[in-house]
Amino acid sequence: MEELWTSDAALTANELRDRLVLTGSDSGRSPATTTVLTVLSRLERKGFVSRSRDQRPHRYRALLSRAEHTAELMHEVLDSSHDRAGALARFVGTVTAGEAQTLRRLLDELSARH
Repeated sequence: MEELWTSDAALTANELRDRLVLTGSDSGRSPATTTVLTVLSRLERKGFVSRSRDQRPHRYRALLSRAEHTAELMHEVLDSSHDRAGALARFVGTVTAGEAQTLRRLLDELSARH
């Protein structure tokens, strides 16, 4: 996903493969194109990427930005919590001063819209 998030354009499986280096591999080899296609197919089925079918080879693009994906994960965790307020309080207790300032600004903007 990282490569799709950082790319300005949709990528083919081969372009994506060329950008990848297997983690922990001393040889610096890229994964096989079939492996990349398998992962892309699974990501498409799960709704993380879209595939353009109007040209060959197909091009893949992330459907959500990294920030949107992270926000969805945070919502899932909060929704599964039996103590949403407690979870938020624990989270807020761990943020840096800069992050707290960002949260305040965002909450102020939200209040101004409502």
